[in-house]
Amino acid sequence: MPSLENLKKQAKLILRWHRERHYPVAAQIRADLPRFRHLSDPEVLAASFKLSDAQEMVARQNGFESWQALKTGLATMSESEPTERAASRAVLASAFPQLFVADIKASCDFYTQKLGFKITILYGEPPFYAHVARDGATLIFHCVDRPVIDAAYREREGLLSAECGVNTAEEIKSLFLEFQAAGVTFFQTLKLMPWGARNFIVKDPDGNLVLFAGPGN
Repeated sequence: MPSLENLKKQAKLILRWHRERHYPVAAQIRADLPRFRHLSDPEVLAASFKLSDAQEMVARQNGFESWQALKTGLATMSESEPTERAASRAVLASAFPQLFVADIKASCDFYTQKLGFKITILYGEPPFYAHVARDGATLIFHCVDRPVIDAAYREREGLLSAECGVNTAEEIKSLFLEFQAAGVTFFQTLKLMPWGARNFIVKDPDGNLVLFAGPGN
């Protein structure tokens, strides 16, 4: 969990993007704040949006219902941490693997209909940039007009574009069965690895290889 100071900066950045009419933030606002979900992008950007709204977004993105709940949670976690922890240490709050695709709509359809993700950002007319998320995992799509990697080389070497993880052996088995029932194409089916993890690899319509991993037992 990042520091409260960093979270305040995130909220101010979201507020600035809204004031500057930065279109990608409209979809993010709509996804995180239910009261904006009936509005189009232009309507979201024209609507009243305060720092408290941005702070609520940041709280929800970190698993809390409100900014006050987030502050209370941070304080509780801080009290339980070792006092010798360096206050200046930067904490990575998230990671967003980027996948290069030929058709944003086709990719969004695959990840939402087959893999259970939801679209959180869809930008451009026609769309050329998108975010999809499932639980704590977010993937970014960039539309390109030519392959950025040799397909035969990727296939031969098993080069991954992204990796998503679950916490238990039961979950990774359940996830594999869910995708199997949805008719997903696997580059590698569920397998217990020599180092103890259990994983499988999905091949998307553009040939991107996405690994899903969990504990072996």
